[in-house]
Amino acid sequence: MIKVGDTLPAATLMEYVEVEGNGCSIGPNPVDVSKATAGKTIALFALPGAFTPTCSAKHVPGYVAGFDALTASGVDEIWCVSVNDAFVMGAWARDLKSAGKVRMLGDGDAAFTKATGLTLDLTGRGMGLRSNRYSMLVKDGKVATLNIEAPGKFEVSDAATMLAQAKG
Repeated sequence: MIKVGDTLPAATLMEYVEVEGNGCSIGPNPVDVSKATAGKTIALFALPGAFTPTCSAKHVPGYVAGFDALTASGVDEIWCVSVNDAFVMGAWARDLKSAGKVRMLGDGDAAFTKATGLTLDLTGRGMGLRSNRYSMLVKDGKVATLNIEAPGKFEVSDAATMLAQAKG
């Protein structure tokens, strides 16, 4: 399992882009994790699934609301990672009005999630292999802080915890 001090795994996440520009075409675009984190401070949080209750009502909205405070504390970008495809993540981004604040990144085949060792098997609940709920502050591709939730909990991966760590 990934830990503080480790480099994020080399992986490609997918982001649905609705407006063409900056080398991105409309639709799913690859995001090379290594390149996209180089020289930046990223508040990355991951969750079990798009449109799920806690994720939609609390987790993502907390980061959207905390955008200004997080960026004022030195965070360059906020990433939400979920084992969903880019189309689902794009629809969820529209629904939650996260554009310009939280990058909604799909890990459709769970390659990134598996490489971090932070998987959650929800096969018995009809959801298959998913990501555990966690957050991490990433500086220049390396994990600076890591907050892993206990099963069924939402206590340490929230935006307020991340803000305190970004300020620290």
